[in-house]
Amino acid sequence: MSTFKSLHLLNYRIWFVGAIVSNIGTWMQRTAQDWLVFDHLTEHDASAMGITMALQLGPQLFLAPVAGLMADRYHRKQLLILTQSAMALLSAGLGILVISGAAQLWHVYGFALLLGVVSALDAPVRQTFVSELVHDEYLPNAVALNSASFNVARMIGPAVAGVLTVAVGPGWVFMINTLTFVALLLSLWKIPATTLRLLPRAAAGKGRIREGLRYVRFRPDIVVVLVAVFIVGTLGLNFVLFIAAMVGTEFGLDASAFGLMNSIMAIGSVAGALLSAGRKKPRLRFIFGAAGAFGVTSGVAALAPSYFWFGVALVPVGLFAITMMTSANGYVQTTTDPVMRGRVMALYMAIFMGGTPIGAPFVGWVANIAGPRWALSIAAASGLVAALIGLLWIVRAKRLRLRFDRRARGLNHFRVVSAGTRREAGPDGSGPPAGGAARGQNPGGAVEH
Repeated sequence: MSTFKSLHLLNYRIWFVGAIVSNIGTWMQRTAQDWLVFDHLTEHDASAMGITMALQLGPQLFLAPVAGLMADRYHRKQLLILTQSAMALLSAGLGILVISGAAQLWHVYGFALLLGVVSALDAPVRQTFVSELVHDEYLPNAVALNSASFNVARMIGPAVAGVLTVAVGPGWVFMINTLTFVALLLSLWKIPATTLRLLPRAAAGKGRIREGLRYVRFRPDIVVVLVAVFIVGTLGLNFVLFIAAMVGTEFGLDASAFGLMNSIMAIGSVAGALLSAGRKKPRLRFIFGAAGAFGVTSGVAALAPSYFWFGVALVPVGLFAITMMTSANGYVQTTTDPVMRGRVMALYMAIFMGGTPIGAPFVGWVANIAGPRWALSIAAASGLVAALIGLLWIVRAKRLRLRFDRRARGLNHFRVVSAGTRREAGPDGSGPPAGGAARGQNPGGAVEH
């Protein structure tokens, strides 16, 4: 039962229940909002969907430094109460507009932008709050279970939203989402502040944002993970757009089929998250290996001849995408100094989510011009490129060489060996000389490839 060990802790169990209810509502709103733009306010315009996604996720790019510093500097529980309440009000506002029949495309754009601003402030706080609920040895498992919660919600939410969008309209889906925020707010209220872990906080003063950026600069292992996450997050993880275009344009089906396909993909996502939860440590080889597998399976999905086979192909796509992202998230959190965790995770979320303003409109344009299959092929290429970059970095950091042994037999003639690491290198094999956490050393010792 090591996969679920964090659920043995009362505080984490309370948080997990509230989070999964809130996540279901969030996925319901996302599905209804995307279909509202794609089918109600436009005539299957994938570019409009891309713009909506860009406005909602774009603030991550600009607010990440401030959000990260807030997560490291202030009381995270109180910040979460503020951000979750604000998102509930925004969901209610958009729901009232849609139910009244007054909603226009620019209204959705405006609410998407406001929600993006609040979400940008919420994301690093929500990510790092888990470290106050569990001890460090439980942290990789807790991060993976958070991902599982998110993807179980992704399996339930879109299917429910697809049915409700057809039955009662997207406005009522937004109102239901407003109520789900109450579950997370109640969870936060039930967790006493005195039972939370006391972690070091960033000191007041100037230069704290630059301090976080400098920390990452001297952690090349984190940098290469961020590069891979940016490539795949920007061009590969626009699943709502891909699925909507394939379902609506390629197969000519409705919102219920769209919601069902999101839920089918989430089956693989949940499996990937649970497999990650069962591992003791997130390692680089899981991140880059999953990126390559994501590229291959996305290519297979692009070639699917029918709605049924497209759904079958999406299961491994979801599995490898979440394996990559959960492993990357866990690796960054568990190898970062606690006092820097908020700022580093804010940068992670900015790179992960903030690439969408670049990628989503571009992928939507490709879907409109060349068709959804070509757009999905871009996702396949992003996974393969990220895997190649990671592989080349590991070869360089470990100083791997292919050695020929003429005395061996068969394939054993060729062996991959390490030439060792330089004495003056940092703990990742290519970092700066030893000099403490301020120079970005990995507190856990050596990098786990």
